[in-house]
Amino acid sequence: MLGGSSSLIRSLGPQLKEWLPHQRWFAGKGRPLTDVSLVAATEVLPYSTGGGGAPGLLHLLVRARPHESGGCYQLLLGVREALPPELAPALIGRPSAGPLRGTAVYEALRDPRLTGLLLERLRTPGTLGPLRFRRERDATLPARSSPRLLDAEQSNSSVVYGNAAILKVFRRVEPGVNPELELTLALSRHGCSHVPPPLAWFAAGGDGGDPGDGSRTLGILQPYLAGTRDGWQLALRALAKGTDFTPAARALGRTTARVHTGLAEALPTCTLSRTDVERTAQSMAGRLEAASAAVPALRPYRTALLDVFRALTVLGSRRRALPAQRVHGDLHLGQALGPDGDRVPDGWTLIDFEGEPARPLAERRAPQPVERDIAGMLRSFDYAACQAPAAGPQSAFSREWAAANRAAYCAGYAEACGRDPREDAVLLRAYETDKAVYEVLYEARNRPSWLEIPLSAIRRLAAPPHASPCSPPSA
Repeated sequence: MLGGSSSLIRSLGPQLKEWLPHQRWFAGKGRPLTDVSLVAATEVLPYSTGGGGAPGLLHLLVRARPHESGGCYQLLLGVREALPPELAPALIGRPSAGPLRGTAVYEALRDPRLTGLLLERLRTPGTLGPLRFRRERDATLPARSSPRLLDAEQSNSSVVYGNAAILKVFRRVEPGVNPELELTLALSRHGCSHVPPPLAWFAAGGDGGDPGDGSRTLGILQPYLAGTRDGWQLALRALAKGTDFTPAARALGRTTARVHTGLAEALPTCTLSRTDVERTAQSMAGRLEAASAAVPALRPYRTALLDVFRALTVLGSRRRALPAQRVHGDLHLGQALGPDGDRVPDGWTLIDFEGEPARPLAERRAPQPVERDIAGMLRSFDYAACQAPAAGPQSAFSREWAAANRAAYCAGYAEACGRDPREDAVLLRAYETDKAVYEVLYEARNRPSWLEIPLSAIRRLAAPPHASPCSPPSA
């Protein structure tokens, strides 16, 4: 069916150029594409005309220009003579030329028949063209079940099989192992129970085996944790009911510390030299300058915030080195799962270890101080506090709720690992400031009505460091 790669992309190119910019996971959303080029194409399930309505399944890796000069996108395309009504919204287009002429090409992850086929491929390790399917030893994969595509994903797509397993399909892929696979595999093999272990995965290139084989990670199958909600939803429920969330925050701190300890034991660690710390502080200052140029409301605090980053440079010059290790990379309340009920979560589960997808893969895999993760969670408490009924960033309730839960989280972290992150106040303050600066720029561009949330934090962080980063600002 495929023919040559040039004929295939000529056949699909016009439809993909129209469809890709409208996908939530596409980095160049809403902007026109001038070119879509093919990196690799695999017939997972060949399509033939007159097949009685049976679909075909194509796996493509493509590059989209001009907006994506690096990396590529993974597409799973279904091919049918005609789409049944329930799949009509999944239609990408009907090529008018080439090997797919006259067929209906559509988003395969919306077709239960084709996502069921993917599960079967993962059940039996093997090779299909450039694709490598691997299964963790002794892993139990679900029996045939009803697959459904989740609609809540942003940078990837996820298919749930009954209530047993979830397949995360990465959309933008780069050469190298994805941290989601690398970190969860290392943690599960190390015996950490606070992450969903990989059951199976597939990759392109390399041998598709353990991380480090030179492949591109394409997807991971993990247990589906039914009966849970993420920490953001649980925090908002507590706020709506007026119940105390600090026991849950404290438990979340303990879980974070245990995961950090597991990562440090399972994977190599290092120390950041004085030059490394200076470079980190300079990068933070550069992001502040760019954000200040774009958001006038940030400018009055620029000098004070630069002092926060200068203090980090001084810290690096006074200490021989700062410990660094693999971290989550994008930790917030939405990346933690707890039981869906009134019971206070004790054993939280952390998910989504791929880091910030917009950052280069090499940066996401680099060892960093654990304070980066901790700062992300502290900022998340600030955001949650502002969602309380009749509360805003300037309300006493929001400030006190956020401060109490931030302090509980840090205390829980100290309980589990013996080191209170508030003791490294300069380091924690720098990472939290860097995160808040990013939030100011993001909210100004995307959600102006939320801009006051990070600006409130900016005012606190720009004030003299009279107290720990977990303390509320003075009124």
